[in-house]
Amino acid sequence: MSGTLAWDWSTRPLTTSGVVSNLIARQIIFVGGKGGVGKTTTAAALALVAADHNRKCLVVSTDPAHSLGDIFSRDVGGIETSLAPNLTGLEIDPDSEAATHIASIKSQMKNLVHPRLYGEIDRQLDLAAHAPGATEAALLERVAELMALAGSRFDIVIFDTAPSGHTVRLLSLPEVMSAWIDGLLRHRVRSDHFSSMFKNLGGGHKQGDDLSLISEAQDHDKNSLEARVKTALTKRRRKFIVARERLLDTAMTAFLLVVNPDRLSILESRKVVDTLKRFDMTVSSLIVNRVLTETIAASGEFIDARRSQESKHLLEISEVFTEMPHLIVPLKACDVHGIDALRAIGTELLTA
Repeated sequence: MSGTLAWDWSTRPLTTSGVVSNLIARQIIFVGGKGGVGKTTTAAALALVAADHNRKCLVVSTDPAHSLGDIFSRDVGGIETSLAPNLTGLEIDPDSEAATHIASIKSQMKNLVHPRLYGEIDRQLDLAAHAPGATEAALLERVAELMALAGSRFDIVIFDTAPSGHTVRLLSLPEVMSAWIDGLLRHRVRSDHFSSMFKNLGGGHKQGDDLSLISEAQDHDKNSLEARVKTALTKRRRKFIVARERLLDTAMTAFLLVVNPDRLSILESRKVVDTLKRFDMTVSSLIVNRVLTETIAASGEFIDARRSQESKHLLEISEVFTEMPHLIVPLKACDVHGIDALRAIGTELLTA
């Protein structure tokens, strides 16, 4: 970066005409960035713009430190909550999702084994709930389910995501989980093959009894143990594959990055853009939030120093993020909360 140069407000990196209109025409939007840059405000304002344009919208917070309800001055939790005409809000609690996820697996497993193993299933899965990645896996599954609502129950689903590191893992997990499930399915195919061999050698079918811990192989009809396991794994695999396909479909999904004109925010945003490229994903546009624009009438030694520093950061943003349009949102004198304030932000985004 040419450190002695300054940002020229008479120029913009790329034309921003119609950026927001194009965004809200998609079915899925992920709003990401470093923690504290204003992701929730941006996601909420975009959701309200979409709703005002007669798009039935669901805005979802996946950040453990929820502030969606605070922004709308409403109580928003794990149940879909109406926030405005055409607009519904939802806050995902990762720990709650993990508990629900584990309970679901317990139920499925207990349908496949003898009651004598119920206690062992509970013990093993309770331990699994505390394993690294368990909460994120449950969160991913919930996000995949909500993505499937886009284009059906809702015209558009907007995700206010957790800080950038979580977002990157969220985008990579579908591929990881699909590979894992493929392995399980291959294991089941081998088990089916050997079960069939033993069944034929034994001259007939075997039925589990009170001393069996799990029913032995039967004819592999739709109600057999093997068939039910395959169905469950295949259904789970399909869910993640569909989610990944939607993430990679630029006509359906957009990724919006929020950045502040400061060093740490820019550094992390650069990492996010580079990482997303490795997954064949691109950032659709950049929101530069909380900027001391030329329209803000303020002066003094402190403000002048801040403007000088911001000018250098804005120049760096324009030089580094050259492949995407930048929308500038000025610093506000007051905290943004409530429908009117969010609608004002939305209007600024539409005309930026």
